[in-house]
Amino acid sequence: MAKSLKNNGKRLPEKDDQFTITYQVQSRDGWLLHPLNDELRQSKEDKLRSIPVRLLFNEPDLNFRADYTLFDRQSGRLLCVGNGETCKRITQDGMQSLPCPSPDACSLAKGNSCKPYCRLNVVIGDEDPLGTFVFRTTGYNSIRTLAARLHYFQAISGNHLACLPMELRLRGKSTRQSHGAPIFYVDLKVRSGMDVTEALQKASELDTQQQAAGFYQTALDEAARRGFGNGAFEDSEEDSHTVIEELFASPDPANSAEVFSRSGH
Repeated sequence: MAKSLKNNGKRLPEKDDQFTITYQVQSRDGWLLHPLNDELRQSKEDKLRSIPVRLLFNEPDLNFRADYTLFDRQSGRLLCVGNGETCKRITQDGMQSLPCPSPDACSLAKGNSCKPYCRLNVVIGDEDPLGTFVFRTTGYNSIRTLAARLHYFQAISGNHLACLPMELRLRGKSTRQSHGAPIFYVDLKVRSGMDVTEALQKASELDTQQQAAGFYQTALDEAARRGFGNGAFEDSEEDSHTVIEELFASPDPANSAEVFSRSGH
């Protein structure tokens, strides 16, 4: 949902009105396109505004991580990650767990340097059933919508979220803040051509097949939970510079950006 343009030696995001699927590798011309980007476009008459996906985990918070995030823009170092209640922060005394009052009430976040930052991992295609693509965003509309949808679908599917045939869809709306111009955000729905009842039936059938084959979804969720808990921060220091350029280039909280790429996990 963002194209990368170079300006004064820096790679800055330019908002787009369609999806672009890339590797997590950059060339001089920007992100390298993933073959699925062209494959999915072949079936679209216009722009790529919907992608058939599956979720890897039944637990919404394992598929979708959203935190208040503060980077040092000069060094690229990740300084603080919080959820509005508690945070992990790098201080002179090392990593500490502290209260998180949210950006509006935090002295460290002055100058709009702290933003909501979300990562959604999804499976696209059948090549690698455990490999995911990551959608990164600082957009409030996408974050609110995706968080709600994931919990709704987990509830109605009886905790079979990973078995549901889903679709990421790009939607647009106009607001007073946008002065009538369309604002695009990402929504999650059941796959096109199905209603909710059909999607739930497909999920139940897939769950039965996986259990018969010995696929242990509960253990997969638990392994992911332990993996996320082992690290102080999810994004490595090597990735931080790219995240800042793509998603935190502007200190204005109204200027959000969104990036879709192959996950390194």
